Amino acid sequence: MTTARTVLIIAALTLREASRRRVLAALAVLTAMLLMLSGWGFSRLVAETGADTLTSGEGRLVASMLLNLVMFGFSLIAALGTAFLAGPTLSGETESGIALAVLARPIRRSAFLLGKWLGLVVFGSGYVVLAGLAQCLVVLWTADYWPPNVAAALALLAAQTIVLLTLSLLLSTAISPMASGVVAVGLFGATWVAGVVGGIGEALGNEGVARIGTVSRVLLPTDGLWRGAMHGFQDPSLLSQFADSFEGHPFLSSTPLTPAYLAWAAVWVAMVWVVAAASFQRKNL
Repeated sequence: MTTARTVLIIAALTLREASRRRVLAALAVLTAMLLMLSGWGFSRLVAETGADTLTSGEGRLVASMLLNLVMFGFSLIAALGTAFLAGPTLSGETESGIALAVLARPIRRSAFLLGKWLGLVVFGSGYVVLAGLAQCLVVLWTADYWPPNVAAALALLAAQTIVLLTLSLLLSTAISPMASGVVAVGLFGATWVAGVVGGIGEALGNEGVARIGTVSRVLLPTDGLWRGAMHGFQDPSLLSQFADSFEGHPFLSSTPLTPAYLAWAAVWVAMVWVVAAASFQRKNL
């Protein structure tokens, strides 16, 4: 059996296993609740302010902020789901001896890990794209607002999920499944807070505080990718009309991501995966 075929088989088994876990049911319930709450919120916004309000610049700005707020909820749900799924998927199998039984055959550990990672990538990114698209349809139906760059924004949300699950996979090669999930989600939240602090520093003209956000987005690209996604959900005409409103706002982004930063995020994922593979190679099964 070729290495590529082995990776695809392990990825398919990982995807099937993930779909059977209670995490999938929890994700479905949380997603449905968030969609219903957001639909109700946007419908009330239209009812109380009038349908014409959301066609104005101020209305589109409010719709952008609310949409980004809800999308952050989806990114948080995806972060929790993938972080607490990646740990048990790898650490759980090594602790139970299942991985040892599989690796006893002529299967390289790197191929086994790559298959696990690929299955989790399909699961996590697929969830974010489908849930995000459903949310955009809810907003279109209730508030008649459609983001201008949905495809790029959803792709960046999927990339954010990939970054976090890669980190979770690395942590799961060294610590327990529960601990790896807690650490990964904690770093996700800390990076977002650092990004907010950095945005406030930029708004106040404080370079030292602004550098906090810049450094955090380099060390862990989740917040940088999230800010790029926020920019994709916004109407570009708002940037010129309400430039001052974007300064330091946690759910508005005034600049798109640069190709250099996207390249860094890809390199970051590759480097962390290589470290995870080296750690898994030395792990005593």
